[in-house]
Amino acid sequence: MIIGVGIDVAEIERFRASLERTPSMADRLFLASELVLPSGERRGIASLAARFAAKEALAKSLGAPGGLRWTDAEVYVEDSGRPHLRVRGAVAARAAELGVKFWHISLSHDAGVASAVVIAEG
Repeated sequence: MIIGVGIDVAEIERFRASLERTPSMADRLFLASELVLPSGERRGIASLAARFAAKEALAKSLGAPGGLRWTDAEVYVEDSGRPHLRVRGAVAARAAELGVKFWHISLSHDAGVASAVVIAEG
């Protein structure tokens, strides 16, 4: 059963400007594992914008309750390239309250826009 669906978009250049204007924002939005590729290189801005959109979409799929922390959700990619969500803290508590058992996530970026869809399934 679908419990919630969220979708969000982020303009990549606007997101880049925000991170440049407020460098500490990246640490408030992302875990270290989201900022850096396994090779040790910093993740590209389009990929970060898509991850930000995913976190916004995740909140929407849970009904956008207050008290959620950006770092209580982690977007990671398995070896096949498929994205996944790992939740903890307030996000995990809200998901449990709603009966969420599985997450489905899709990320994309093209034409200057990053987007994400999150489906919460019970």
